[in-house]
Amino acid sequence: MTSPIDIEGGGTSVVVDGEPGPPAKAETVQLEGRSPGRLMWMRFKRDRTGVISACVVIFFFLIGLLAPLISKLYGKDPYTVYADERPELFDSAGVPVQPNGGISGEFWFGLEPGNGYDVFTKLLFGIRTSLMISLAVTITVVLTGILLGVAAGYLGGRTDFVIGRVIDFLLAFPAQLFFIASMPVVVSLFVSPRDETPTYVRVLALIIVQWFLGWMSLARILRGTSLALREREFIEAARVSGASSWRIIRKEILPNVVTPLLVQATYLLPAFVTAEAGLSFLGVGIVEPTPDWGQMFSKASTELVMQNDITYMFFPGISMIIFIVAFNLLGDSVRDAFDPKTAR
Repeated sequence: MTSPIDIEGGGTSVVVDGEPGPPAKAETVQLEGRSPGRLMWMRFKRDRTGVISACVVIFFFLIGLLAPLISKLYGKDPYTVYADERPELFDSAGVPVQPNGGISGEFWFGLEPGNGYDVFTKLLFGIRTSLMISLAVTITVVLTGILLGVAAGYLGGRTDFVIGRVIDFLLAFPAQLFFIASMPVVVSLFVSPRDETPTYVRVLALIIVQWFLGWMSLARILRGTSLALREREFIEAARVSGASSWRIIRKEILPNVVTPLLVQATYLLPAFVTAEAGLSFLGVGIVEPTPDWGQMFSKASTELVMQNDITYMFFPGISMIIFIVAFNLLGDSVRDAFDPKTAR
């Protein structure tokens, strides 16, 4: 006959024929705490739209980074003028002889009317150019927004007043018109108008111009968040303990503005991509022979291409639409992951 009896320590022992057996192991449950970042990541992984959008965005950045390698494996580059090297592929007007812009097993996306650049490699390097410029602008805008927005919100007083008036003044500028008008001015600061402008100067000018009028909205958001945080108890406790303003900003304020910072950054980058493409489309950004997304739209809008090769617009157009939509959906998913109360 067997029967369980309680033993000291919460376990049980089994009595066999009047003899107590060895104590059974007590089951314990350990509760593991989860950080806000881990909870955000778990919510994000459950969002199928966000995961797919993130994969699309990563894919675009990968093909941009690996464009030289892909071009080498493909056996072509975006700078070869096939209209001169292989004139048999084009008619007298410079239009590819084969249908659909010359799409074939040799030229996957066809050939560009006029100069005859390979469209596939031009698109790869165009994506690389646009994304690298837009990423650089986003990084500079985020750093400026953090520096000025958090400083204005936490320090307050005269610092907040001066930074706030600067933001109000710059917000009064019409951004797109300013971009178009100021690009030649900024370029002329580096290169004489009589000389040919190097590509790196145009890239630097695009970054400066977009940064100059791109940081204010983020700075305002971070200013408001910092204003609310500086009145919280943990900030007061840090002040009482003798922590310096820099330490409070670095250890207490910045970790608590990560959420709006990441959400806004996911909206800023696609906006800068379209702005950069717009400037190149208007002829004040990147120019040939350097490939660029907006430059391909500009080429597609010419009379020669519109009348003879309507497929040329398809590849840069559909790729930009996919990238912008994916990045905007990624921004929505990041926002929902940080704020579980938000219902889309």
